[in-house]
Amino acid sequence: MCLRLIGVWTMAVKNVLVVGGGITGTVAAVALAQRGVKVTLAERSPEWYGVGHGITLQGNALKVFNLIGAYDKMAEKGLGFSELETYTADGHKIARIPAAKTGGVDLPSTMGALRSDIQTVLVDMIHDLGVEVRLGTEMTGFTNEADHVVAHLSDGTNESFDLIIAADGIKSTARKQLGITHDKQTSGLGIWRVVTQRKPEMDCSGLAFGGPEYKAGYTPISEDLCYAFVLTKPQRPDNGLSDADEVRRLLSGYHGHFDFIRDNIKDDDYMNFQEIEWLWAVDQPWHQGRVIAIGDAVHACPPLIAQGGAQCSEDAYILVEHVTQEGDLEEQLTAYEARRKARTGIVVENTLRLVDLEIEGGPAAGQEAGRIMAETLAAMAQPW
Repeated sequence: MCLRLIGVWTMAVKNVLVVGGGITGTVAAVALAQRGVKVTLAERSPEWYGVGHGITLQGNALKVFNLIGAYDKMAEKGLGFSELETYTADGHKIARIPAAKTGGVDLPSTMGALRSDIQTVLVDMIHDLGVEVRLGTEMTGFTNEADHVVAHLSDGTNESFDLIIAADGIKSTARKQLGITHDKQTSGLGIWRVVTQRKPEMDCSGLAFGGPEYKAGYTPISEDLCYAFVLTKPQRPDNGLSDADEVRRLLSGYHGHFDFIRDNIKDDDYMNFQEIEWLWAVDQPWHQGRVIAIGDAVHACPPLIAQGGAQCSEDAYILVEHVTQEGDLEEQLTAYEARRKARTGIVVENTLRLVDLEIEGGPAAGQEAGRIMAETLAAMAQPW
């Protein structure tokens, strides 16, 4: 527990290992270090770099970044906006609508950015705060003791911590170490992403419906760049096309702004294809003793509502709030888990409903999808 001595909190959690250097782990490390906790961060990759494609961050992610003092620097690199445009596949604009303010009225509804730019801001903060970073290092196991936990690391060392936060993503190895039997599952969807040029009037996210693929869209990420995507089948066809030609082919059934995107794709633009997977460990504990899994390690969802980064950021910040208060650590972790399962469950379950609508289609699918998205974002605008 934490003891108060002459008006000062003395926390039991003074020394924490964070496993995973993505958004979840870096936000947790920054927030802990800002509260005076000694933090070690282990990242399995031997090089620390952000994935090159774009990311859409909803307002509740921006709220977390603002709380840890990262938002202003991120806003210098990304592009904030508060509206959304919808189109038919032939380029006709259906509507320009305000997007939900899930982070409060003082922040944009959404920000588009390069993942690498977001990562750079967080990594710079980690180094400035004195967090010990160990690249090329994984946790191979752990042993809970009464007043600490021993982490067994891939470099052969065994070290004691007050708490281990497993934030190692959808491919988490810590998840299995915790006894969680859920694993990633296919959604039945795949996605192509490409970072390329945009026109000035493409100043907010745009979505196109009714074309030959499930959906096409774009998000501005700077004054002259956007990342565009095509939601398609989960396997890339063996058609002999280069990546760039395949994206051009998939976009050939979409017009308006998508004509500009397609015509400006260069062979060396950053692009990638990914089968969309999901994970939801709703019915099993996320923690065992002094080890807890958070973020995509326990609740990864398809990007149809663009809440992945937001939920991971919330996870990290709210966990730090819990474990740096006075109280019993087991009670704190149990309360945190119940709190987060309720909120993340809304996102995961509604996103999976949207997946079904994308695949099954039907005359009322678009209207129902809009209702589900609005309902979800309205819930995310509510206090944590």
